[in-house]
Amino acid sequence: MSAELLTLYVTAMALVALAGIYYLLVTTNLIRALIGLELVTKSITLGLVLVGRITGNVGLGQALAITLIVIEVVVMVVAAGLILLAHKHTGKVDTRGLRSIKG
Repeated sequence: MSAELLTLYVTAMALVALAGIYYLLVTTNLIRALIGLELVTKSITLGLVLVGRITGNVGLGQALAITLIVIEVVVMVVAAGLILLAHKHTGKVDTRGLRSIKG
């Protein structure tokens, strides 16, 4: 793998991770936070495949990436369910509205 291509992949991975972290830290909207979490996990997936390619263990990198994708889907479904439940109780998908929930 050439150095320019490696630099491009690492830069893309870092930019996607930074965008996701920005979404997680700045927004109060739960759906945007979920999208930010999705961006961070996609960046990690790209990193796993990239490290597998660099080390020559492409199969291991891909297996770890697929495992991460499966875990990510489960986390996203549970989080989306919690967001829908919060919307049902508060009428909002804003984190500030969650303070009014008693339970």
